[in-house]
Amino acid sequence: MLLIPAIDLKDGHCVRLKQGDMDQSTTFGEDPAAMARKWLEAGARRLHLVDLNGAFAGVPKNFTAIKSILKEVGEDIPVQLGGGIRDLDTIEKYIDGGLRYVIIGTAAVKNPGFLKDACSAFGGHIIVGLDAKDGKVATDGWSKLTGHEVVDLAKKFEDWGVESIIYTDIGRDGMLSGINIDATVKLAQSLSIPVIASGGLSNMADIEQLCAVEGEGVEGVICGRAIYSGDLDFTAAQARADELNG
Repeated sequence: MLLIPAIDLKDGHCVRLKQGDMDQSTTFGEDPAAMARKWLEAGARRLHLVDLNGAFAGVPKNFTAIKSILKEVGEDIPVQLGGGIRDLDTIEKYIDGGLRYVIIGTAAVKNPGFLKDACSAFGGHIIVGLDAKDGKVATDGWSKLTGHEVVDLAKKFEDWGVESIIYTDIGRDGMLSGINIDATVKLAQSLSIPVIASGGLSNMADIEQLCAVEGEGVEGVICGRAIYSGDLDFTAAQARADELNG
């Protein structure tokens, strides 16, 4: 089970939002590269970056901070990034800059042709982020609920060659209310590509529950507010996951 620290970037700073609300942000650090180093030294095997300004603007907005993180971690661990990625040129720029995985969210739902092209041009580097509430996919920084079922879309994207799916329950994100295990497992069981859980991770019990379903295809979990607030000790949690799943 891969525990993946999230570094959410807003105006060049590391923040956390409550339920995706830009007006409800808490700043956890002024230096993104130092934050990346902190998680690397704590034992992280992958980092999850979000360009929050980019997600809302539809174009990259925190490129300088992202570049500083990639420079800091170098080849040590893979880094994945979402937020504002809407064209192939942006993907190429990021991958050339050292990013391992690009996460396509809203654009995957609204412009499926772009996702198909991205998978074709950058095979092995494309992850889709599906944000959902009550099984329905949300777009545009969670501000719009669509009629699409998560499982149906994920199956289609799997056929196109995406590397994995990050599934976020937006009703729980940033709320420390626990991962939606049932919905995550249901999605993982319907796919042959891995699913990464996201939204609501709160304590060691969540980690243990996730480890119990790793065999269903749940590869990892995004760790956000809990590792910043101190509710979850990242190093201890990864050690526990390794102990449970080897």
